[in-house]
Parts: sequence; C-alpha cells; structure tokens
Amino acid sequence: MFASPVSRAAPAAIRADLWVGGVLLLFTLLVRGAWFGDANADTDEQLYSLIGNAMLDGKVVFVDLWDRKPFGLFALYALAHAIGGPGPEAYQGLAAAFTVAGAWLTFVLARDLTDRGTATAAGLLYVVLTAIYGAFSGNSEAFFIPMMLGMAVLVRNPDHPHAVLRMLSAMLIGGLALQVKYTVLPQCLFFGLWALWGQHRRGAGPARLALLATASGVLGVLPTALVAAGYALAGHWDAFIFANFMSFFDRLPAGAGRLHKDIILFLLPLGGLALFGLNAARRAAPLPQTYVFVLLWLAAALATVFLPSTVYRYYLAALVPACILLSLPLFPAKPDARLNLPMLVPAALYLALVPFQYGLTHDNRTATERLASAIAPQIDAAAGRCLFVFDGPTALYRMTGSCLPTRFIYPDHLNNALEQNALGTSQVGEVARILATRPPVIVTADRPVTPQSREAKRMVAAAIARDYREIAHETLATRDIRAFALRE
Repeated sequence: MFASPVSRAAPAAIRADLWVGGVLLLFTLLVRGAWFGDANADTDEQLYSLIGNAMLDGKVVFVDLWDRKPFGLFALYALAHAIGGPGPEAYQGLAAAFTVAGAWLTFVLARDLTDRGTATAAGLLYVVLTAIYGAFSGNSEAFFIPMMLGMAVLVRNPDHPHAVLRMLSAMLIGGLALQVKYTVLPQCLFFGLWALWGQHRRGAGPARLALLATASGVLGVLPTALVAAGYALAGHWDAFIFANFMSFFDRLPAGAGRLHKDIILFLLPLGGLALFGLNAARRAAPLPQTYVFVLLWLAAALATVFLPSTVYRYYLAALVPACILLSLPLFPAKPDARLNLPMLVPAALYLALVPFQYGLTHDNRTATERLASAIAPQIDAAAGRCLFVFDGPTALYRMTGSCLPTRFIYPDHLNNALEQNALGTSQVGEVARILATRPPVIVTADRPVTPQSREAKRMVAAAIARDYREIAHETLATRDIRAFALRE
C-alpha cells in the first residue's frame, strides 16, 4: 500500500523531477490563468493590492491605511507590484509561483508514501483543490499554505542528519508565515513540537531540548518582533498593536458561529478524502512515520481554520495538503511510475470547467472596466474629490485613479456590522464624515456579503436619494453594483 522512499540522487531521478516540476508549472498556469488580469477576481486581495501599491508611494499600513492582516502580507503585495506593476497580474503571478511551490512540496511529501506517478497526481490535485477552496487568485492562503508545506518537508524526518538545522530553518519560515496570517500559529507549534520530539527520541537531554525550544521560539517570533520594533521606532507602536492584536478581539463573531452549514458542506469532500484514506491505511501495519506526521498536522491545520470567531469557507484551503496526503492509501502505488488516473478524476472534472471559467472571468473583467470607465470622469484626485465605495470592488479606486476618502478603505470595514466596535473609531461617525465631504461618486451593491450596519446603510441611502443620480449598473458575479454621481 505504501511505497518505500528511494534514493533521489540518481541523474535519472533528477531529470524525472524536472519533468514533474514542468508539468506542475504548466498545469498551474492552465488552472489559474482564467483569473489573470481580473481585478475583481476575489474580494480581500483587492485591499491587499491597494495597500501594497500605496506602500510603494510611502504610505504606512495600519496608520495611513488600515487593516488587521500582518505587515508581511502587504509587503508581499508591495514586492509583487514593485516587480510587476500596479495591476492584478503582479500579485496573481506571485501567487501562482507560490502555488507551483506548494504543488511541488506536496509531491515531495507524497513521494515518502507512494510512487512517483501517484505523488505527481497529488501535486496536481493540490493545484485544483486550492483553487476550488478559494485560493485561486491572491488571498493569504495562496501564500501561507506553501510555507506550511515547506516547514513540513523540513521537519517530517526527525532522524535526518541535519535535523536541527532543518528544524531551525522551518521555525524561521514559520515566523515569516505568521507575518502572512497569524492563524498559522497552531501549525507552527505542531511542527516545532514534532521536531523537538525527534530530538528527544535521539537522546537529547532537558537542557538541550530547552535550548532548541528557545532558539525555535526566537526564530519564530523574530519577523514579527522586527516589524513591531520598526513601528515602535517610527512612533506607531499603538497603531501596530491595535490593528494586529486588539482589534481581532473587538470584532463581533458571526451569528452562525464557526461550524455552520456552509462550512460543513465544504468540509465533506476534504473530510471524505482524509477519512477514507485513513480507513484504507489501517490495513497497513505499521503506518509510516510520515503518515502519522501528516495525520497530526491535519489536527493542527484544523486549529488554524477554526481559530477565528468567524470562519469563511476559503479558510478550508489550509486543510488541502494534509487531506490529499492522507488519501494516498486509497490509490495503490504503481511500480512503473505512471500517473494514477483515479486520483486525477477531480482534476479532469475541474479542467472541463476551465473554458467556462475563462468566459466568466472575461465577462466579470469587462463589466468591472465598464464600471470604472463610467466613474473615472467624475473623479478629481488633485482636488480631493474621491470616490467612495460603500459596498463593491475595492479595485475601483486604482482603476479610476481616485484618491482615497478614508484610511478605512476596505468597504467591509465601514459597512459590516461585525466591525462596528473593532476599528478604533466610530464606524458610523466615519461614514458620516465621508458623506459630509460630498464624494462625487458613491458605489453600492444590492446584496450584502456580510451583515451590514443599519445606521451606516441608512445614511448612505439617504444621501443617495437626496443628492445623487445613477450613472452605472453592472452585474459582477452574483451582485448588482451601482454607481451614483453627485447631482450638479
């Protein structure tokens, strides 16, 4: 059922690995290519892109533009835009590169458990499932999941001759991953504990284990500590602490709780992969150490998913690698290293939808561009006449060349009822302040994504009814987006 790991040093194996890497690269571009250039492909990434571009102009995240994601995520976006320009292709290209890395690392881990062909299929399945579970364009999962895979590859074998160096390297990667999304903490702790257990098993005494644990902890917090020190030296310590830590607890939980029906529905396919694979693995005795490692890793990944008080279905992408690896016993190893066709059924089904996805994103991109074209003539950034997106694509600010009317530029921060006590200022008061400037254009949506503040929504509706006229109406995905221009 489980294949034995073999030496990777032979030139033939290296050539085969290069072929696998090429296949994973081409497959990733095919699957994710539909979204390249679509500024409205997903929601949160539009804010990250806006802030990343603003950082290149000298703006300070948490101070000039507010969000509660870690600094490192915005730094990644700033890097992408510094290299690839201000458009969405920049961060989507970087996310695709991370996805190829994640698929390759999934292949590497799967090789410990099965043959090369089945391991390649596991890498391809990673590309498909991360796209299905929301990491198809540029959200934070697209970046931190490959980092977790990198940690897993480094620490999975506690008997490696360079296990200590690999453990410390993994902890530094974990520290960088914390600067992409803090909820990776349970996985980082698991990888550290697994590595320490390996050292204990090899005879390390309490003093050495304490030293290694301290060194691991220091490396894990180092990136966050350096960012915090930078903010403190710049006089923005309070802004950093509030945005990164305090506001997390001030945000109200969603009424549906963590485990609602939408989450349960999307958990079923991944849970089925893992549970059926585990059932098949019971017939193999004993279980390979890597398989036990992956099973425990899945528990830590579940903690990552359910750590926030509000859980969105794209959080489940964090479970994809472990669930794929746990499913491997369902697909018997093939000695001739051919691709395991049954494992590729989900990929084949997904590829059948790719032409439809290309058409859908083309329509979405065109509609967003029409909306921006209708708004742009009304905007005068030099005069401080800024667009106000109360609900709709954040990307419209960049696409219209608008100035920014508030540091709380993400629409969800000012329209979401769950955020009313989590901004460090009055949500309704900020909306009232923006409306008092008589923005030349206000953008709204017909169907809210989250529970909206009734008072903020009432104020915007009253202002539109009194002073504005509709100039554009486009359907983006499942929502009708309208733009209203100030009457002369």
